[in-house]
Amino acid sequence: MKRYIKFYRTSNGKCPVEEFLDSLDSKVTQKATWVLQLIEELEVIPENYFKKLSGIEDIWECRVQFGNNAYRILCFFDKSVVVLTHGFKKKTRRTPKIELEKAINYKKDYFIRRSANE
Repeated sequence: MKRYIKFYRTSNGKCPVEEFLDSLDSKVTQKATWVLQLIEELEVIPENYFKKLSGIEDIWECRVQFGNNAYRILCFFDKSVVVLTHGFKKKTRRTPKIELEKAINYKKDYFIRRSANE
């Protein structure tokens, strides 16, 4: 099964993932792009790059490790499309609740607007 990456856009055209990637050092952006490429190309993605978050309805994280820093891009599936919602620098063991809520709200918004356009 081939997966495709898509960036979520808000109703006013803002793209949180693009803004996040633009805010990173170029080497970190390069690594993040490489991880996203793995997600599209590999049949089975190693868990250290892509993992479903436990206890959260169908929210996944793309995991980017660079030096001592951990970065996460949260996402969800729309059939074979991986929709990236937003990213953040991870500073604690657990994913911050505010980041999870953001991803869940973006996901709801995405499906509401998608079904309105069908």
